[in-house]
Amino acid sequence: MSTAATIPQPGRTKAFLRLVMIEHSVFALPFAYIASLTAMYTLDKNIHWARLLLVTVCMVGLRTFAMAVNRIIDREIDARNPRTAHRELVTGAMSVRHAWTGALVALVVFLGAAALLNPLCLALAPVAVIPMVVYPYGKRFTNFPQAILGIAQAMGPIGGWLAISGSWSWDAVILGLAVGIWIGGFDLIYACQDVETDRAIGVKSVPARFGIPAAIRGARACHTITTALFVWYALATHAGAFFWFGLVIVAGAFLYEHRIVRPHDLSRLDRAFFSVNGFIGIALFVCALLDLLVRGLTV
Repeated sequence: MSTAATIPQPGRTKAFLRLVMIEHSVFALPFAYIASLTAMYTLDKNIHWARLLLVTVCMVGLRTFAMAVNRIIDREIDARNPRTAHRELVTGAMSVRHAWTGALVALVVFLGAAALLNPLCLALAPVAVIPMVVYPYGKRFTNFPQAILGIAQAMGPIGGWLAISGSWSWDAVILGLAVGIWIGGFDLIYACQDVETDRAIGVKSVPARFGIPAAIRGARACHTITTALFVWYALATHAGAFFWFGLVIVAGAFLYEHRIVRPHDLSRLDRAFFSVNGFIGIALFVCALLDLLVRGLTV
């Protein structure tokens, strides 16, 4: 009897949502909101709820497309890795055809929301799509696929600002770089759990090429740079006390994350990856929102 036949088959929509891990949108959304709300504060100090909804649709749509494409492209690699062999495209809970259908629907939703925002967002939307497609191939040709992931994740805050202002902002680029380097850094940590399998099947990564200690050091460097970029962003946008308090929380979370993950002890890696990093995004967003409201942003 096949593996697929022995596993309960959920509905297609439910299986697709599991495939793309829709709940992990929490990592990127808060920073798009920070950028969007800061742009609104700069524009007229009013929250534009319709635009914020479109930003949400864009972010979820693009991330869903990216995750689906990632799973489709990596399905043969996933099948050879015990940690990922349970994924829907490996077990048969979701067919490749249905995964492509979901991915294309998400892409259309993203492009449609971008078109409703402003012409610049629509014109730059394909630029945001490119690294999402290139990233899953990265582990096949470079030891630094996390750099491609970082570029992909940097698009969120930049796009969030463009959605409101309709014009380029270097402040948004600073925030985007902070987010990209942050996520690239914790992906270095996450990749450590697959070192032996990656080496066996030829998947490229920093831990597989340079070892787990080097990857952990690289993640620490990334998060130090991330903190510096957050400080730069706070100075560039004349942030107030609440935002600075948020940065203190973020710095503390980074210290905790690197305290519980050691080169020879990855037992608490999931806590560092999911709990701590999810907390960082939400905590900084709440502090940034409070800061903007105190400074005069009108709900």
